[in-house]
Amino acid sequence: MYRFCHILLSAICLLFHGCTGHTPTGTDIVQGSVKTVPKLPEPVTITPVVPPELSIQPGPGIAERPDVKAFIAEMGRKHGFNTDALHQLFSGVNFQDAILAAMARPYEAKPWYAYKKLFLTDARIQGGIEFRQRNTQALANAESKYGVSPEIITAIIGVESSYGKRPGNYRVIDALSTLGFDYPRRGEFFRAELEQFLLLCRDEGMDPYKPTGSYAGAMGMPQFMPSSFRRLAADGDGDGHRDIWGNPADAIASVARYFAANGWQTSAPIAVSAKVDGVAYQGLASKSLKPDHALAQFLEMGIVPEVPVDGSLKAALVKLEEENGPAYWLGFQNLYAITRYNHSPLYAVAAYELSKRIGAVAQLAPNIPVDASRHP
Repeated sequence: MYRFCHILLSAICLLFHGCTGHTPTGTDIVQGSVKTVPKLPEPVTITPVVPPELSIQPGPGIAERPDVKAFIAEMGRKHGFNTDALHQLFSGVNFQDAILAAMARPYEAKPWYAYKKLFLTDARIQGGIEFRQRNTQALANAESKYGVSPEIITAIIGVESSYGKRPGNYRVIDALSTLGFDYPRRGEFFRAELEQFLLLCRDEGMDPYKPTGSYAGAMGMPQFMPSSFRRLAADGDGDGHRDIWGNPADAIASVARYFAANGWQTSAPIAVSAKVDGVAYQGLASKSLKPDHALAQFLEMGIVPEVPVDGSLKAALVKLEEENGPAYWLGFQNLYAITRYNHSPLYAVAAYELSKRIGAVAQLAPNIPVDASRHP
């Protein structure tokens, strides 16, 4: 057993150094040529949430599958990974049937009246108030730098992971491998995310077996996919690391940076409920939520916002199913920006509604005492 662990540790070390015989002088050999590489950053100290029921099923590993071998070879050619070390790594990766089952029953398949009950709960609102109080300075810093309101940042983290309490209990490498090689409908997307995950681990000095996340491979408090982490994760407290698993300041800054990069407009409206009249409006309801119609056009077609808004804005008409019939909303650029995080209109409106409720209660009782030891 000791000899096996020693071999496995050596293999993982080879993976991060990119080739056999790596020396600490700052040079590396890739495909027969010598290049200078930057010094790797210090490993990020993370504490992934690993409940007792961690979803790992024992199995023989997937390294011998032809499609996995082809992926390993491509990682070697494209990024200079040591293919022997990758083969050893994937020998410890297992496909998860539970992941494929979860992909078949997404929350977003529910109607709005059922979907919203999952997120607009007293517990989640109270959790948001407490999270906001514990992280007042980090939220203020993110708003100052990126222009995104504390309520929206808090609501996103609340919807995604219940403020860090439920970030997922699958190994990310198992989730992305399962979906990349055994989920044909979106296999190309998840293989690309698996590629980004391995690069992320090399960049950040992480053991690829350690990070945990959702059944879709989303990670940490904000549930970033690996490509989003590499592009947009932020160091919120200036400690030189981007720890979205265990550091709320980094998670908060990362969410704010994500929205800023996707067109968030500071202090602009997000959405308003609307009343409709007649039938002319029916062709305007949009699933994309991209605001490409002038508000005046909606007014001409019998769609009236229930609160006054700037008539120069562009909007999209959103139709949501309530138990007693459809409800309509006018969504602006900031609602569309939320759909860049998750493309579902249900998700966007739920996050917005949660943010409003957190903000309303926080304004009424801004000094509610909280036990900072209870949550991140």
